[in-house]
Amino acid sequence: MSVEEMMCPKCNSPYAYPDGFMWVCPECAHEWAADEASDASSEDAPKFLDANGTPLQDGDTVTTTKDLKAGKDTVKCGTKVKNIKLLDEPVNGHDISCKVTGFGAMYLKCSVVKKG
Repeated sequence: MSVEEMMCPKCNSPYAYPDGFMWVCPECAHEWAADEASDASSEDAPKFLDANGTPLQDGDTVTTTKDLKAGKDTVKCGTKVKNIKLLDEPVNGHDISCKVTGFGAMYLKCSVVKKG
C-alpha cells in the first residue's frame, strides 16, 4: 500500500506516515501494522469502540473517562451511565444517546467512555 493510500483506521486522517514496520497517525497517535489497516476496515470489525478499544453494544453500562461540560454543569470523570443506545447516524460527532443521572438526556462520544 502506498503512502498516498494509507489512512488512519481509527480517525481516517490522511496524514498517517510509516515508522519502521508500523504506521503512525499524528492526529490521534494511533499506531498499526500495514496489514491491520485492511482488517480494521472490514465489515466484521465493531463500529463502536470505547476509549480502551472494547466493543460497545446497546444497553451497556459505561463510565466517563474525563470531565465533560454539559451547559453550565460538568459531568465528572467516573460518572456511570446505564443503558446506552448506540446511534446509527452520529449527532454532531456523538454516537451514544443516554440519560445521565442528574443531567438528563444527552449525547456522548465513544472516545470519552469506557465499558463497565
